[in-house]
Amino acid sequence: MFLVTITYIRPIEEIEAKTVEHREWLDQHVASGLLVLAGPLVPRTGGVLIVRGGGTKDDLAAILRDDPFQIHGLADYVITEFKAGKFHPALEDIVGG
Repeated sequence: MFLVTITYIRPIEEIEAKTVEHREWLDQHVASGLLVLAGPLVPRTGGVLIVRGGGTKDDLAAILRDDPFQIHGLADYVITEFKAGKFHPALEDIVGG
């Protein structure tokens, strides 16, 4: 699995101008099953993605390059791979145990 931390590097007005496109991009990857969770940080200085395992870090980086926030140079992304050692049984299919 992966944790992606998104940090805005442009003013919030520029972020908001591309938020609809970004959310459409998120919707596509939630629907595909790639994204398990996604949401903004509080306060709104960026966001977090929890990404299903199974792919490589390089594969994920390539997918993230299509995020409108990255296309338009609005945010930095940090990808952290992790192995879920403890999780609710309902998440077995996502985590892969």
